[in-house]
Order: sequence, then structure tokens, then C-alpha cells
Amino acid sequence: MRINEIFEVIVVGGGHAGCEAALAAARMGVKTLMLNLYLDNTAMMPCNPSIGGPAKGHLVREIDALGGEMALAADTATQHLRWLNTSKGPAVRTLRAQCDPRIYSDHYRNVLLTTKNLFLHQAQATELIVEGGAVKGIKVRTGQTFWADAVILATGTYLASKIYIGLTAHKSGPLGMVAGTEFSRSLRKTGLELGRLRTDTTPRLHFDTINWDILDKQQSLSEPESFSHFGEKREHHGMFCGLTRTGVETHDAMRRYFDQSPLVQGALETEGPRYCPSIDDKVIKFPEKESHPIFLEPVSHLSREVYMQNFSTSMCIEAQIEAVKTIKGCENAHILRPGYAIEYDFVMPTQLEPWLEVKQFHNLFLAGQINGTSGYEEAGAQGLIAGINAAQRVQGKEPFVLGRDEAYIGVLIDDLVTKGTKEPYRMLTSRCEYRLILRHDNADLRLAEKGFEIGLLPETNMELLRDRWDRMEQERIRLSSVKISPSAAVNERLAAHGSSPLSEGLSVAELLLRPEISWSLAGELSESQLESDLGQRISVELKYEGYVKRQERQVEKFRRMEKLKFPENFDFAKVKGLSAEGRQKLTSVLPRTLGQASRISGIPPTDIQLLWVAIEQRRRTGEGGHSGT
Repeated sequence: MRINEIFEVIVVGGGHAGCEAALAAARMGVKTLMLNLYLDNTAMMPCNPSIGGPAKGHLVREIDALGGEMALAADTATQHLRWLNTSKGPAVRTLRAQCDPRIYSDHYRNVLLTTKNLFLHQAQATELIVEGGAVKGIKVRTGQTFWADAVILATGTYLASKIYIGLTAHKSGPLGMVAGTEFSRSLRKTGLELGRLRTDTTPRLHFDTINWDILDKQQSLSEPESFSHFGEKREHHGMFCGLTRTGVETHDAMRRYFDQSPLVQGALETEGPRYCPSIDDKVIKFPEKESHPIFLEPVSHLSREVYMQNFSTSMCIEAQIEAVKTIKGCENAHILRPGYAIEYDFVMPTQLEPWLEVKQFHNLFLAGQINGTSGYEEAGAQGLIAGINAAQRVQGKEPFVLGRDEAYIGVLIDDLVTKGTKEPYRMLTSRCEYRLILRHDNADLRLAEKGFEIGLLPETNMELLRDRWDRMEQERIRLSSVKISPSAAVNERLAAHGSSPLSEGLSVAELLLRPEISWSLAGELSESQLESDLGQRISVELKYEGYVKRQERQVEKFRRMEKLKFPENFDFAKVKGLSAEGRQKLTSVLPRTLGQASRISGIPPTDIQLLWVAIEQRRRTGEGGHSGT
């Protein structure tokens, strides 16, 4: 790298969003520079040391299917792995991995340093260079300016960030890093609308000061598994999580220090994550609850640090010490790092196109917590899409957009750019209306061809998947032809699984339609040679085929709405009869399609009907507005 060297894409930030963005752009053949505040903290895990969980695990699988890195990094660093939501059905079933943060970070850093077309440089961004309505580059603290055809901002929670521990506050990024105050001021000067959010983290305890013997222990999976479609499935031994709870004494200890609580005293003026509230917030809002579950999660085999899942807090250190010691197993626990709240600036995401480019400027893309999200997985997913689209932009290609019917990633980004957010946005399975067809197990079928077509997924990986799909199809055909005849032995096996006996022959495919029949039994009865995970996929597809077809009909209706595009420079203010709120929100968001307009919060159905008529009138008069993707 030389001073004044021009790059095609610059990525600001080395967190989960920045890493995925930089790798995606470089892998697509674009000369890319990643500016990171501190290279040793690449892909840092400042909060919980885990990847996956409900909806988040779906995002990781989708990143992997498209050609991203997060699943491989997680598999490399996994120490403890579990399936979650197993009782709620295959649509929401997903993995959650406890990862060693250092191994996870090292994986990303090594891949970044060995990727063709990618250059890394440790520097603090201080100014966004904008000329003639387009972003041209980034100025850094040491005075240099780096020029590029496109810029991706993945600045995390560093923008004008401030740490709170009790009523004590100071400017700081996560875990004592430098706050990006100058860069935040630079963004405000461009005219972008910024807001402010908050997230909290937990105290970290010393492993040896916890009484593990009196706690229930949660062990890792007993069978080999992996996040990546392309990784080696492994078992993980030697690490467990401890299960405990807060109690009345815990809550009383916290209440004694409410006079020093920034939350109670109003020192915090920002919204925290509603779906992951701090323990002090729970004590305030749910006074009738006598206890809350706590998971004690060891951070690493090589560390004695333990993360207190569900115990994030902004309380003063005295309150944290006293409250922790009232928890079963933690009576003598030593706090290595106190919990804290961090407030930071973010950019209102309704200012973005569905491909994460800022509407106000050409060539500027945003990804991750700068868009108001929380979580490593949400950040990584946005980083991947921003990296893809920055590369598409400089190569003169069309934007890459995933629909709500194609991926959780599509739901995530559509929610952000259409509805915006006033709190840290977290991906939830309940946000996804097409859960049955967007499962953890079929992310490869949904997205791998797309990743391959844009040049992100390697051909060797694509060949591996195609071979896997062929074997699944052949096995599905075979299962339809293999007949199970009634016999005492067969009926005894069925009875053991709570299933009715056979009175006549039945194909294995037909047998699998019974909800209580597992793949393990069907595979054994049919003498299947297929891998267990692929057999389970076939079982899910057969059992839910009718429901899936019903959801696919809903998707068709959805797609018709998405095909009705508003013409360029469509003036929503001139559509007669629109409600005042609808006109204001439509003018602010500027939706691309009628479907997107229908999802804007507060837009009544009557406004959608009026817009539909307006599009049709424009189409008939030849003024634009067309059906097409």
C-alpha cells in the first residue's frame, strides 16, 4: 500500500460487519482497503462469546451459503454447541455455539491477511470525504486521505460512544477502546440523520471463584455438528455452562443502589434492547418476579473468565459486587470486569436503499450497528450484503437484494430500511412471516446458487452442494419405492415410538408423514446409507410439505406486490386522498415497491389501494410504473 493509492472499496471498521464486507468485496475481485482502529481486535466479541441462537443461527447459515466467513470462524472457535428451539419445530430450530473469542478473532484476521485484493491498515477514521454528492474517501487521524470508488461504514458502537458504570461516565468504545467522536461529527455535517442507542454488557467473573459443584450443568451436544455447510462436523468436550438464578436478595441488593443507577436517575436518555433488557431494567419493570435465570458461560479453555448471560447491567460497581454474591454458586465470585452500558450514535436506517447504499450520496454503504442493529450475526449479514453491493457498484452491475421470502437477511434489511428502529434491532424468528421455507437446514438450497452467480461462493463448494442435493433427491425417490410390510417386529418398533401398527404395506416416504416417526427409525427400516443430517432434511420436507405449499402460495401473492415498482422520482405528495401520516412516511422512506410501502408502520390499507391505482394509471399512460423485478 502506498500513500495516495486509490482503492475501489474502502471498509471502515474491523468488527463482524467490516470483516464480512471487506472479504466479500475482495473475493469478488475488487481492490479493497480495510481501515481498523486496532488490528488485534479484529472481529472482537465485546459482549457474549457466542454465535447463533434463534433467528441469529439462521443468519449465520445464510452468510455461509452465500460465501461469507462467519460460520467457518464460529466452527473453528467453538467450545460448546447446542441445538435451540428443538421443541418448537424445525422451522425455528437452530444452533448456538460458545466460541473462544481469541480463536474466533484470529481466524478472521488470518483470512483477511491472506485474501487476494485485500489490504489492511490500522488507523482511526476522522472524516468522510464527500464531493459533488458522492463519497470519495476517508481521512484518518494521522492526516492521510484514502481515496476509493465506494466506501462502506461498519463503525459498530464506536460513534461518539460513552461508557456508564453507575453515575460515572466517560468517552470510550467497547472494552476500553477509543471512541469515534470526530467521525460521528463528520457524518452529522454531511446531513445524515443520526440517532442514539444503548446496549449493556455483563460482569465477567473469575472461573475459580465460582462454586460449580452446586450448579446444574449444561453440556455440549453429544453428536458431531457444525454451522458451516462446508466445515467438518465435530463434537466438543470439556466445557459446560452453569445454570443458576437471581433471587429476592439479589434484587434487594440492586434496589439499595438505585440512587446511583444511571437508569433510575435518568442519566441514560437512550433506548436499550427491548428483547435483551439489563438485569436492573428487569428488577424495575417486573417487581413481582422473584428470580431470573442466569447462565454462567466460560469464555475460553485458555482463560478463567466467565460471562454472566442475562445479567447485563449499568449499575455501580458496589451494586454489582453485592448483587453477584447473592446468586447461588457465586457467593465468593470475583468480578474481573464490571458490566457497563454503552451509548453510541447510529444512522437512521430508513435513509438507506434495500442494498444498503445511502440514498443521499452515491457510493456510500452502511452495515452493522451503525444501522441500529444489535448482535454479531445481524452485523455480519449486513456486512456481507454491503460488501457485495459495493463490489457490484464499482463493477457497474445491478444491486444484489434478498427478499423477505428468500432469507432472514432479506427480512432484517427490509425491516431496517422500511420501518427503521428506535431501539437496538434484534433478529427474531417472529419477524419472519415465511419461517417454514426459511429454515436453518435449507439455507444452501435457497442461497448458494446466488452466491455462486455473483462470484462469491467458490466452485468447489458449489460442486459439493450439488452432489449433496443429488444424493438427497435420489434418496427421496428411493424412499417412495421402499415398502415396509406389516410384521410383529415392525409393529413393535412403531409402538415403541407411539405410532399405530401397520395393517398393510407402506412406503417409507408415507411412513415419514407420521409426525412421531423420526428419520433415525425410518432410515434404519429402509437401510438408508444417507448421512443423518441429510435424511433429517428429507424427513422435514415430507412432514411439512402441505404447510410449505400453503406458504409458497402466500409468497406468490407477496411477490406480485413486490413487482409493482414506483417510477423513478415518483411524487407521493401528489397522490390524492393519502392520509397525512401516510404521505409523510412515504415521502421520508421513499419505498421502491408497493410491497415495501405496505410494510411501513402506520400506512393504512386505504393508502396502499390508492398507491396501487396511481401506479396503474401511470403504467396505462406510459409514464412509468411497471411489473418486473
